[in-house]
Amino acid sequence: MDGGADSPYHRPVTLWERAEPLQVLDDLLRSTASGGRVALLPGEAGIGKSALVTEFARRAGNRARVWWGGCDRLTTPRALGPLHDIGRQAGGALAERLRSDASQEEVFSAFLDALAGPEQRPRPVVVVEDVHWADEATLDWLTFTARRIGRFPALLVITYRDDEVGPEHPLRGALAGLPRAQVRRVPLAPLTAGCVAEQSTLAGRDAEQVLRLTGGNPLLVSEVLATDAASIPEAVQDLVLDRLRGLPDAARDLAQLVSVVPSRADAVLVAGAADAVETCLAAGVLVPDGEGVAFRHEVLRNAVEDALSPPRRVALHGQVLGVLRGVPGVDPGRLVHHATLAGDVDAVLRFGREAGAAASRQGAHREAAAHLQAAAAHADRLPLPERAELFEQYAAEAARMGRYSEALAARDSAAALREELDQPVQVGENLRVISWLAWWTGHAERAHAAAERAVAVLDPLGPTRELARSYVNLAQFHLTAGRSDEAIDMDERAGRLADELGDVETAVDAAINVGTTRLLGGDLDAQPGLRAAHERAAAHGLLDQAARALLYLGSVTANELALFGSGAPMVEAALRYTERHELIGYTAYLLGLRARLRLELGDWDAALVDARTALDTAGHRSVNAVFPLVVLGRIGAARADPAAGDLLDDALREASHVSDPLAAVPVAEARSEYFLWTGDTERAQAEARRGLALAAAAHDQPFAVGRLAYRLWRAGGTDEPPPAAAEPFRTMIRGDWAGAAAEWDRRGGRYLQAEALSTGDQAAAVQALRTFDEWGAVRAAEHVRSRMREQGFSGIPRGPQRATQAHPAGLTRRQAEVLALLAEGLSNSEIARRLTLSPKTVDHHVSAVLGRLGVSNRAQAAAASLRWQPGSDV
Repeated sequence: MDGGADSPYHRPVTLWERAEPLQVLDDLLRSTASGGRVALLPGEAGIGKSALVTEFARRAGNRARVWWGGCDRLTTPRALGPLHDIGRQAGGALAERLRSDASQEEVFSAFLDALAGPEQRPRPVVVVEDVHWADEATLDWLTFTARRIGRFPALLVITYRDDEVGPEHPLRGALAGLPRAQVRRVPLAPLTAGCVAEQSTLAGRDAEQVLRLTGGNPLLVSEVLATDAASIPEAVQDLVLDRLRGLPDAARDLAQLVSVVPSRADAVLVAGAADAVETCLAAGVLVPDGEGVAFRHEVLRNAVEDALSPPRRVALHGQVLGVLRGVPGVDPGRLVHHATLAGDVDAVLRFGREAGAAASRQGAHREAAAHLQAAAAHADRLPLPERAELFEQYAAEAARMGRYSEALAARDSAAALREELDQPVQVGENLRVISWLAWWTGHAERAHAAAERAVAVLDPLGPTRELARSYVNLAQFHLTAGRSDEAIDMDERAGRLADELGDVETAVDAAINVGTTRLLGGDLDAQPGLRAAHERAAAHGLLDQAARALLYLGSVTANELALFGSGAPMVEAALRYTERHELIGYTAYLLGLRARLRLELGDWDAALVDARTALDTAGHRSVNAVFPLVVLGRIGAARADPAAGDLLDDALREASHVSDPLAAVPVAEARSEYFLWTGDTERAQAEARRGLALAAAAHDQPFAVGRLAYRLWRAGGTDEPPPAAAEPFRTMIRGDWAGAAAEWDRRGGRYLQAEALSTGDQAAAVQALRTFDEWGAVRAAEHVRSRMREQGFSGIPRGPQRATQAHPAGLTRRQAEVLALLAEGLSNSEIARRLTLSPKTVDHHVSAVLGRLGVSNRAQAAAASLRWQPGSDV
């Protein structure tokens, strides 16, 4: 077992009521003989996560070699902070690459090589603490490692404060991306009242008072029981400060200095204060930590830091900065933290740029943006060229994080500075990026103008890469304006210029645009061109372009052309590619796209799984959230879920943040459908008309127009289909339900087929009813039954019995059947045979059941099912 300077093995720990989680970790370590595992240890501050892992490592002894890394509570987290900690312990190629300008892929590969190690060495255990404070690159590394850990006999242990991980926290997306088969969650509960009472009695304390103050938190219990005060303080901060008041001045000053240093005060910070250090250690205020000292927990450090007066806090941060800036190899992110809190503007400007560049190289773009933003606030102190470069760097990192408004403002500043410096190439490049940012922030006219001006500025300068890129950019605006011929012409000019310059990236971008434009126009012969663009991009390592080619191929085919069946394999191929290359943003978008496609195909439970995973991966904001929210809202509306309206309101809000009609039209369609089913035909018509106005800007896409025209007709708005509507929708509006149903069946659109059948004769309407009942779409089915009654049909089939409609866990009929068979112990393949379903569909149903029940495995689901057995009092 490795025990370097960063190892916390020597820290004193007190473990109460932790035998079960210790056993779980030990079992996981043993199971790594057949493949690596991931243990997640969530819990509030002080619940004992570090103490548990420390004791586990001690008990593992020579069976394991343990590497420790931790995330710090800095104003901006260290880029790959935990991996740097581990690199110091592991040494070798990993440490060397971390010290160099190696790419993220090279660093991550070096870690896997270190993880493999000689076969005769003990099994690796990698502990990463406090990942709720992790930077973006660290989350990428954890996801990268977890997805490959099955190849190694290793255990990855991740601790985090789950009470600090809200819906928008980036850790949620990382956890959603972990491979479920390898992950085990090991939650830690507060101490029981009995345990607290027992320990309080042994210490001569009032057990009821101790429990009231601590809530059973092990750290707080141990601190209260360790105090020498005659009475228990009313707050944890008072408890810590009482201990400080008994120290000599020098020791108290040292403890206050350590309190402003997250995680650990290095030896260099406490050099020359040996007596004060010993006094603090003897009093239990500080504990040894590697070559330095630390508070036993962040809760205690925070209590001391929060009690400092503002001037004292600023002075201490300045003192730490003065020492650390002279230490070779110190992480510039730490210097930015102390410079910011010390109010040292020159240091923020200097180290912010260094930290931003380092974080960007390591893939921590969120942290890079934060560092560069801090520096940019003082950019007026820089010469003009450096100032312009800083704004451009900050804009690039902010855009990567989806902070488009901030990026646009920074690019505006950069463009003005480049004009003042008479640098037309840089002016044109900034204008090109400004046009893109203006589009995504809803300034369509400004976006078009900037795209035109970029070409006008660059054209007179002769053939340059920047000019070729500006052609590609302008072509995209021609496309969104419905000028397909101009778009193709501009893209072809860009492609010729890029080939002349040997610029493969821009040439591929142009080819993707040409193929997408032609495909949007209904030219299926454009599909091979997009595949060829993908292959060329992949051959040159252009992962972004390779992914986009497949994404557009699948998206346009399945959605804009409504070829659901033939588009599905294309979407699957795009997803496999983005997942294999860990292109998280594209994967999130494609999951939302596949959710929408699965809704049309009639695989609703799988659609819900995709939609929820997409939101967990990308968060509930931006364009990536629109499709998942639409799917959740539409299926929820069909199933009479009270939350459906709120979900569609959220979708509308997110769609309004981008100027893309292809994102806004599905929202209008879904909301029109929702209002129709809830009986508000006036609002249903209004939403359909709003969508039609948007669809007119969507390159006159016939299926986008058709969807909204059909919704308007269903809401009683008009009987005349618009000429631009796609023929299957025109067929539906004209009343040829049989012809429309046949066409949707040919295209794989089971949902639209059911819609068409629902407007037909009695036999057709009954068929639609059975489909809606199968999906648990009680509100959609009731809408059909209401129409059948109005038509005077007799013998209308009743829906599912209310008991099965309203399953206590909110399961659909099919999900309840799957749960019952799970409880019998059947495998997925056995369930598939029993229910005459495909194994893949059963996989989706099982995932949906686990999600609905809030459990992580089949055994827990089976146990939960006992609650709904007749006569059960579980």
